[in-house]
Amino acid sequence: MVKIAIVLGSTRPGRIGQAVAQWVYDFAAKRTDAQFELVDIADYSLPLLDEPVPPSMGQYNNEHTKRWAARIAEFDGYVFVTPEYNHSTSGALKNALDYLYAEWNNKAAGFVGYGSAGGTRAVEQLRLIMAELQVATVRTQVALSLFTDFENFSAFQPAAHHEQPLTTMLDQLAAWSQAMKLVRGRDHMDMYRS
Repeated sequence: MVKIAIVLGSTRPGRIGQAVAQWVYDFAAKRTDAQFELVDIADYSLPLLDEPVPPSMGQYNNEHTKRWAARIAEFDGYVFVTPEYNHSTSGALKNALDYLYAEWNNKAAGFVGYGSAGGTRAVEQLRLIMAELQVATVRTQVALSLFTDFENFSAFQPAAHHEQPLTTMLDQLAAWSQAMKLVRGRDHMDMYRS
């Protein structure tokens, strides 16, 4: 069974993303095709990228980086729960992504965005980042509006119609996460053939 992280991509005080991530987790946990876990980047206290060597070298010096790398390496896929700040994702999530390289490679990702435009522009930015990290992204995404899915822009009350795209995104993500395990296995075997 594949293991998928639901990554909470905001560290902002008073963040509303916790409720969104919990909603995704509670919905996903009922499934039998994957195991889901919440991963909150705030728990890792990552400073602005402070590794002296590029992550693609895999030479991590700092304990916070090693801890983050070990956690991310556990998973076959990811659901990124992202706010939209100034037409992009949060700086905290971008920083967390930039810390690692191989730990992301040949895995799959889906997205749940929230913001005034449903987080769609943040997700578009994340798709570009995922491509560079060699992460396959699924087409369907969930777009939650601050105007219709949050009472007074703070209390999360998702409209029922979001359950269908969430189901579809999770279906796609579970399938792609399983497929990418095969890709990682082939890459591993190819290393020994060269």
